[in-house]
Amino acid sequence: MKTIDDKKELQKLATAIKKHRISKGITQQEAYNDTGIHFARIEQGNRNVNYLTLVKICRYFEIDPCEFFKEN
Repeated sequence: MKTIDDKKELQKLATAIKKHRISKGITQQEAYNDTGIHFARIEQGNRNVNYLTLVKICRYFEIDPCEFFKEN
C-alpha cells in the first residue's frame, strides 16, 4: 500500500478551499466572521480539518461534500 504524504494532501485541501472562497469573492476575514472557522490556518496547509469542519465549509460554499472531493 502506498504511503500518504500528509503535507501534500493537506496542501491539496488548502488549495481547493481557497479556490472556492476566492470564486465566491469572500475574504478570509468574512469567512471567519460568517463561520467561526479560521480559513487562514486551513489555507496555509498546516491544519488537518475534521469531518464536521469540512461539512460546515461545504455548506458555507453551497457545495455537497461528495462533489467537493470529486473536484479535488
